[in-house]
Parts: sequence; C-alpha cells; structure tokens
Amino acid sequence: MFKAYEEVIEYCQKQQIEMIDFKMIDLLGRWRHLTIPAKRFNLDTLKYGIGFDGSNYGYAPIEKSDMVFIPDITTAVHDPFNEVPTLSMIGDVYVIAEPHNYQFDQYPRTVANKAETYMQELQIADEIRIGPEFEFYVFDHIDYQCLPHKSGFSIDAEQAIWNGGESEYRNLGYKIPLKGGYHITPPQDILYDLRSRICLLMEENNIPVKYHHHEVGGPGQIEIEVEFGGMREMADKTMLAKYLIKNLAFQEGKTATFMPKPLYGEAGNGMHVHMHLFKNGQPLFYDKNGYSGLSQTALYFIGGLLKHAPAVLAFTNPSTNSYKRLIPGYEAPVSICFATANRSAVIRIPAYTKAPEQKRFEFRSSDATCNPYLAFSAMLMAGLDGIQRKIDPIEEGFGPFDVNLYNLPAEEQAKIKSLPRTLDEALDALEKDHDFLLAGGVFPQQLINIWIKTKRKESRRVLEQPHPLEFELYYDL
Repeated sequence: MFKAYEEVIEYCQKQQIEMIDFKMIDLLGRWRHLTIPAKRFNLDTLKYGIGFDGSNYGYAPIEKSDMVFIPDITTAVHDPFNEVPTLSMIGDVYVIAEPHNYQFDQYPRTVANKAETYMQELQIADEIRIGPEFEFYVFDHIDYQCLPHKSGFSIDAEQAIWNGGESEYRNLGYKIPLKGGYHITPPQDILYDLRSRICLLMEENNIPVKYHHHEVGGPGQIEIEVEFGGMREMADKTMLAKYLIKNLAFQEGKTATFMPKPLYGEAGNGMHVHMHLFKNGQPLFYDKNGYSGLSQTALYFIGGLLKHAPAVLAFTNPSTNSYKRLIPGYEAPVSICFATANRSAVIRIPAYTKAPEQKRFEFRSSDATCNPYLAFSAMLMAGLDGIQRKIDPIEEGFGPFDVNLYNLPAEEQAKIKSLPRTLDEALDALEKDHDFLLAGGVFPQQLINIWIKTKRKESRRVLEQPHPLEFELYYDL
C-alpha cells in the first residue's frame, strides 16, 4: 500500500487512524497480532521494530525468546472490521543480537523470502508467479466439543438438503442435493451477495479477483479464484483473504471454514495452486512443440514436484482432516501423476491456457489448513530440485495420464504411485526426504524437526480420541 514512511503518516492523518496493528504468523498458520497507538509509530518502528515474546508461537526454542517485529509497510491495509480506525501491517521477525539483529530463520515469511532468493541465485528464474484458488464453506451454525465423556459436532446451513426449515434457519424448498451445488443459481444460491461483497472487499484490499461461484458442495461451498502474484506476496494475500472472508462471514451472522472435509459425503475444500516461472519477463514454461505446450523446464519442475510430492504434502496438507478429502470420487487427487485437463491427477495442466505467458500447471492436492509461506516454498524447492537434477516426469513414470484415473482397472491403478493416505505417511516421507528443502539454507533443519514433532502430536491426539462412529460400530459388541 505504501512505499515510504511519509505516505503512512499522511494516510493516518487523513483517515484519522488511531491504532496500527501488526500481524505475525505462528508455526501452524494462524495470525497473531499486537497493536500500538498510531502516534507511537515512527521511523524507529521501521528500523528497530516492536519487541515481543515469541515463545508461544510454536517454533523451536532458541536461547532467548525476546524478538522484534519489523513491519512491511507495503502490506498495509485499512482494517474494515474494527470500530477504532486501524491500519494493519504484516512484517518480519528478527532475533535480538549484537551488534545487529538478524532475521529469525524459522519464521515462515523468512523461509519464503529465502526460497525466492535461492531461485534467483541459481539463475533458473527471477520470478515465480502463484495463483491460489480459495474453497471454503459458509454455514449458519456450528458447534463442536471434544471432552473425555462427550464429543461431536453439529452443522446447519439454510440451503442444506437436511434443513427442514424448523429452526431459525429457514428453508423454503430450494434445497441443493449432495454434491449438486456447482455453478447453481439463485434462489438455491443464497450466498451470491455475500460472495460478491467478499470479492469487492478483497479488491479494495489489493487482492484482484478473477471470478467467484458456488462450488460443488450443496450446503454452501464457495470458490474464489484470484489473479497471480509473487510467491511471498501471494502467501501474504492468502492470509489476508482468509482474514477478510472469516470476518465478513462472522459480521453477517455466519461462519466460514477452510477445513478440508467438514462434511461426510460432500465435496471437500482444496486450495489448488497455479504456478509458473519467468526470467527477464519471459515465460519459462511455454514451448509450442512440447507436451500440452509445456517446455522441458516446466516438465523438470513437474518432475521434481511429483518426485517429492509425499514429503511436500506434509506442508501443503498438514492436517489429519486433509486426508479425508484426498479420497477417490470427489475430484480430489490421490495419484502422483500429471495430465492435461484431468482433475484426478495431482498436477493438472489447464487446456484453456494457450498464450505463452499463461502456460502453467496447478498442484491440486493442497488445502488452506497449510501455512502458505511454508507450503508455497516447499513446492518451489521441489520444482527447483527437479530442474537442477533434470527429473523428467515421463521417464519417472508419472504420466501423462490423460484418462480418468478413478476408472482405470485396479491392476493399472496399482502401477501409479499414490499420495500419502494419512498425515503420518506424509510426515514419514518428510523425515526420509527433505534434503531438497535444506538447499541454499532455505528451510532450517530445526524448523523441519519441530514441524514433524508438532504434527505427530496432532495426529496422535486424533487417533487416541474415541470417535462417535466407533460407538455406532462397536458399542454393543
């Protein structure tokens, strides 16, 4: 939003900004924040930062937990949800040291910056452009509990097929069948105006929107696709988009969730990530004579991403719930392969992209429970490893498979490697295969270790908790 300190001060005076809010990301991908009065914001804030205790953010411990946050004024937005006029900024985290503070190497935004710098130092490309697709559900009611003696959840949505109109959430007969919501129109599509307001709010906050529509999920699934940007920039915008979506839904008396599989039998929420490389402004993924118009560089990138896909999923699909989405029959990929216009492949090349600067592919397994800085960086590092090592996806047996993989005979499906089926399988893969992440000092070993430890703990907790379905299956045996 701003390029100079003076612009910040001028804006604050003009808009009568009273508070400046600083947002940082914890290890798992949640925003944390601290706030100062606008009159306390000065040049020293940009030079020396704001001190805080980083011990509760989930990262591996360091000798001292005192850290400083230095805001990035280019990320500033006027927060639309606070009664007190507030300017909000993302930024970077530094470790306090002598003679100079240094960037905290485990901080996800630092990792993303290092990944882009590493790409440039290799002289492979000077820019990676990322385009995420945001899928989420909007419900009218949610409650859940997980106690030693009681567990379960309850969801209601006005347009849901199970809603009988007997509660405050009316249903006047325009129900959407299970998995029947794709591009549905009003009156079934009761979320049109909310989606439009969300998109206008994103536009106001420098997140250009390509389009929005009702997704497959009947009880209120939404998709919003945004324009491309730099990798770290799009990680910033992913966090901002989730913030805007959740808060506007809450303001409307609804609740938005990016949880990959909130409903059994319904479509899940992914976050497909489109990506392509550029050098000196020229696209590196285009070759009119290549498979589906892709260059050999693009194929090597795909080869690296597919080769390391099981390990990458530990960052792109980092929840136990992620793997309830990655099952056959829901347009979610389960096989490690690539193809053109094939939604059953983990890497899909859109057939509609013809122009050289638009030629790209999408990674379809990822979801928005990820920490976007770590997820995007892991994808990039896998692709760069593929280019450096000339990993050809065709020679590796990754395709192309231009057929519906779900319809292949079992013996043919068995020949195609599968994505991890659980979070623990993805973590196992990451333990065995993470040297590509360490290249160029991008991912610190300590960060990978604490990530695995933290996620193992999550998985163990889910496995140890009795499930309501287990009572149905086993209680009377």
